[in-house]
Amino acid sequence: MLVDASTGDDAAVYRLADGRALVVTLDFFTPIVDDPYDFGRIAAANALSDVYAMGGRPLFALNLLSFPRGLLDEGLAEEIVRGGAEKAAEAGIPVLGGHSIDDAEPKYGMVAVGDVDPDAMLANDGARPGDHLVLTKPIGTGIVATAVKAGKCPPGLLAAAVESMARLNRGAAEAAMEVGAHAATDVTGYGLTGHLGIMARASGVAARIEAGRVPMLEGVGGLVEAGFVPGGTRRNRADGAGSVAVEGEVSETVQLLLADAQTSGGLLIACPPERTAGLLWTLDRAGDAAVVVGEVTGGAAGRVVVAG
Repeated sequence: MLVDASTGDDAAVYRLADGRALVVTLDFFTPIVDDPYDFGRIAAANALSDVYAMGGRPLFALNLLSFPRGLLDEGLAEEIVRGGAEKAAEAGIPVLGGHSIDDAEPKYGMVAVGDVDPDAMLANDGARPGDHLVLTKPIGTGIVATAVKAGKCPPGLLAAAVESMARLNRGAAEAAMEVGAHAATDVTGYGLTGHLGIMARASGVAARIEAGRVPMLEGVGGLVEAGFVPGGTRRNRADGAGSVAVEGEVSETVQLLLADAQTSGGLLIACPPERTAGLLWTLDRAGDAAVVVGEVTGGAAGRVVVAG
């Protein structure tokens, strides 16, 4: 065993032999968009993201599907699974089976299995003071999903969120590995500040975010102000009360977005400052609009400062 749940990492890692280890993870959830095909694509990208966050290369996946038997003739389950299969094919891997159960509430996701060189993998415990923090996707998808459920999300914002969530983190992982980043995690259910806090605590460091530099889905602030904030986001905000400090003027809207529970978010990469330009150039070449959002600092392990 090389990585287990004790460090809050994105996947388990198990050594097979010198130079090779298995990366194994699973993830599934209820629909966050109305279109079943898009739901399948997003769920698959989300599951594969945990392999990429470790610097791993996916090998194959297994489906996890819960679906009401009474709706099987509607073609919805097939669309969900088709979306997942096409996203797996984009990642270059097969889906080798899986498991399904009768359930009143649909759920879908995957077990994702990959491999990694244990001497070169990205974990969340390697961040060092002075590292730049690079984020590869905008935040706000939890807010969007809540507005979708209420039928209040503008079509353009929904399309942008779906495109972001369905995009694989493959290019971001390859870029981080290429330049020799120190650590990485993907930003999902604990939000940006939550996942950064986990990385900082595992690494024995603190961190600082420049709130004004964090990319956010265009128009998502208006949804926050209209009240479309999921319970998970509010819990994240409350859970971070003792470890997240705000300096300067940071609006309530932005503070909530920084804690927003994401689905299939980007990678948050701790990169040595002398390698950041190369990382950003490589990410741009891969189609990821990455941004330096802060830095790793000394201080109490796990403390995150949000600067206005």
